[in-house]
Amino acid sequence: MSTGTLLAISDLHVVYQENRELTEALRPRSDEDWLIVAGDIGEKYADIAWTIELLSRRFAKVIWAPGNHELWTHPSDPVQLRGQARYDRLVDLCREHGVLTPECTYPVWHGETGPVTIAPLFLLYDYSFLAPGATTPEESLRIAHETGVVCSDEVFLHPDPHPDRASWCRARVELTRGRLEAVPADHSTVLVNHYPLVRDPTRVLHYPEFAQWCGTTLTADWHRRYRAVEMVYGHLHIPRVTWHDGVRFTEVSVGYPREWRGRAQPPGLRQILPAPARAEASR
Repeated sequence: MSTGTLLAISDLHVVYQENRELTEALRPRSDEDWLIVAGDIGEKYADIAWTIELLSRRFAKVIWAPGNHELWTHPSDPVQLRGQARYDRLVDLCREHGVLTPECTYPVWHGETGPVTIAPLFLLYDYSFLAPGATTPEESLRIAHETGVVCSDEVFLHPDPHPDRASWCRARVELTRGRLEAVPADHSTVLVNHYPLVRDPTRVLHYPEFAQWCGTTLTADWHRRYRAVEMVYGHLHIPRVTWHDGVRFTEVSVGYPREWRGRAQPPGLRQILPAPARAEASR
């Protein structure tokens, strides 16, 4: 039986001093606590390494899924690896510190209701969360450029050696589907991805054109198919809980200082397991 708590956070963006201080202040509730980091620690390798090392010393187990910012090849970063090569370097970094990644054997949380496989995913997006008025991904991307709502991934996130980001996404979806199919049938799951697995959480975005950089329709049934008790994600910078087909989806992002300074509660760790009561989880 797991005696600690499974906690989660994402979008630390430690390049900002206020966020770096917030990250330095993160502490487990007990020596047995696990931590999910659902992407977007930062853009520069040194910042990512600092955060991984810090958190790996404090929590009994750390589980990381990459965001888009970690995959950027920023011109000011001394580490100029692109695409798959950059991802591989980040996986190696995590392994050096005992941090679990989407390439590792999925860990199992033994709770009161039975075993729960914690599955960190790396899936990207394929522009299938179409912009309003679009009928194809190509048209959706064109509309985004016309309206000026374009994710910086188009400049900094390279898909090498894949021909484009959508191709990389499809490859990752196929690989991950096979791994999830192998999860024992008597296990429920916590699915961890930087992006939500369904489109609905993106419908509150102020700029709906941005949704196409927020996931893929290929995963729309995964929370049901793979027996999820929880789907943990970030990216939207809209921390909240929603329910889809009876499954709790928790957005756990910190976001940028200008976004969280005015909130009633400062950003912090969210409890995933043991599952909080529904009313408490919805806050």
